[in-house]
Amino acid sequence: MIADRFPWLTAIVLLPLVAAMLIPFLPDKDGKRVRWYALGVAVADFALMCFVFWNHYNPSSAAFQLVEQYAWVPQLGINWSVSVDGVSAPLVLLAGLVTTLSIFAAWQVDLKPRLFYFLMLVLYSAQIGVFVAQDVMLLFIMWEVELIPVYLLVSIWGGQKRQYAAMKFLIYTAAASIFILVAGLGMAFTGDHFTFDMVELGLKDYPLGLELLLYAGLLIAFGVKLAVFPLHTWLPDAHGEASSPVSMVLAGVLLKMGGYGLIRLNLGLLSDAHVYFAPILAILGVINIVYGALNSFAQTNMKRRLAYSSVSHMGFVLLGIASFTDLGINGAMLQMISHGLIASLLFFLAGVTYDRTHTMAMKEMGGIAQAMPTVFALFTMGVMASLALPGMSGFVGELSVFVGITTSDIYSSTFRTVTVLLAAVGVILTPVYLLSMLRQVFYNSGEIPTCDIAPNCDLTDVDLKNQGNQAPVCFGTNCSLPIDSEFTDARPREVFIAACFLVLIIGLGIYPNMGMQMYDVKTVAVNTQVRQSYIQIAEANPQIYAKRFLIPKVAQSDVVPVVKIAEGTSR
Repeated sequence: MIADRFPWLTAIVLLPLVAAMLIPFLPDKDGKRVRWYALGVAVADFALMCFVFWNHYNPSSAAFQLVEQYAWVPQLGINWSVSVDGVSAPLVLLAGLVTTLSIFAAWQVDLKPRLFYFLMLVLYSAQIGVFVAQDVMLLFIMWEVELIPVYLLVSIWGGQKRQYAAMKFLIYTAAASIFILVAGLGMAFTGDHFTFDMVELGLKDYPLGLELLLYAGLLIAFGVKLAVFPLHTWLPDAHGEASSPVSMVLAGVLLKMGGYGLIRLNLGLLSDAHVYFAPILAILGVINIVYGALNSFAQTNMKRRLAYSSVSHMGFVLLGIASFTDLGINGAMLQMISHGLIASLLFFLAGVTYDRTHTMAMKEMGGIAQAMPTVFALFTMGVMASLALPGMSGFVGELSVFVGITTSDIYSSTFRTVTVLLAAVGVILTPVYLLSMLRQVFYNSGEIPTCDIAPNCDLTDVDLKNQGNQAPVCFGTNCSLPIDSEFTDARPREVFIAACFLVLIIGLGIYPNMGMQMYDVKTVAVNTQVRQSYIQIAEANPQIYAKRFLIPKVAQSDVVPVVKIAEGTSR
């Protein structure tokens, strides 16, 4: 059939890019037509993803699917090679949803709208390209293309320190991405056959010393994107200065590229080295959880508090990846999907609040719940999801990671106990700083109003109403909003965007298998390969780790012939 031979993934990747190239030729003066055009393209591409995965993706297979290969630069061995499997398919859908809704959230952009929507569509294309690339060099190219739109979106449409934040983001991520190039070349030149294809790279036998160096380099590259301590400092600055639609993409999609890279390359191709690095990942995960939570307390800027919250939540991804258990890696995947939805929702609502108050300082917002009840309700649900309230996706993701690391038969009981207890500290701190933010933003901040017009901030005061605001209120230390603000509750467009996220957050919380069934078979295959590597290494050198960290043996029932693992990940 023609449908089976059609290059679906290529169409999904290139549709936003080709459509972006047409934006300069659109007849449009005020930006209204271009925003409808960009939204239409984004919706069409997301609908195409849903159609293709529903009809042509088989979640019961661990192999690469929808494989498309075309010679691109044959002299350098670079091919346009794209495919999906259980690790990439859910993240492609996440990227499509978040980017589409972020374009809809940017409905009021009036500064250079053509350039803004052009960059958003290019970013859309690059993100999908990263997740579907089966060629390491193609992944690197897409990774680099994604940096340029983000840099420009932050530096042009950001806050007062946007140039500093954008340059810091570019330096960190561009410098780190060099390690992807070096590691890709190192793997390609190893052995008798030169190739960048991930399936063939996974079948190569790398010297242990080289494999450890390759793993370390990729850990740095993906660790920067995942905001792993101490490579995380670009994230609060970027979030603090970026506009909310851009922050939605940063938190919802870009952070997930780091976790995806670790599973795809570090675990999938360098499983022997992962055995040596796994305890380090677990320790870094705990540091992220506690450090991010503690730093959130010190933030008075709403978006910076949410940014450090993201740093904390990404620690659970590292813990799951380091767990050596099927449930732990499943939890890491679910945590990435869940956090992508929750963080996008919270940053969107932070932008809605900023549109009314013209400030991100939480002490200047207190008391606005009375005038914004719908925003308050939506924000409360987002906060409850982020603090892992049962019945929402955040709870299932974090619980899976906890159970996965707790039941791991690779780590000693001492290591598991200390790791879980420290991670639990972060879980306890999360509701404290999030509920504190909710109180400061929507309830009385505790500050004494200093307005000379109406010291008691009477909402019925005639003098306040005569200032031209639709609904003058007291927030922070002021008794009225800026004269040019429209202080209204959530509009239908804003309610729709928030509802799209909440439906999925609650749906995954009630029925997590809705997401897990897309990747469960693949993550089990990856974990089987990693555990097999551990068995072989432990048999040759039982004292590879201190006894406090790892148990030198695993159950013989877990031993799976290497040839079967290779067959499970082949095309």
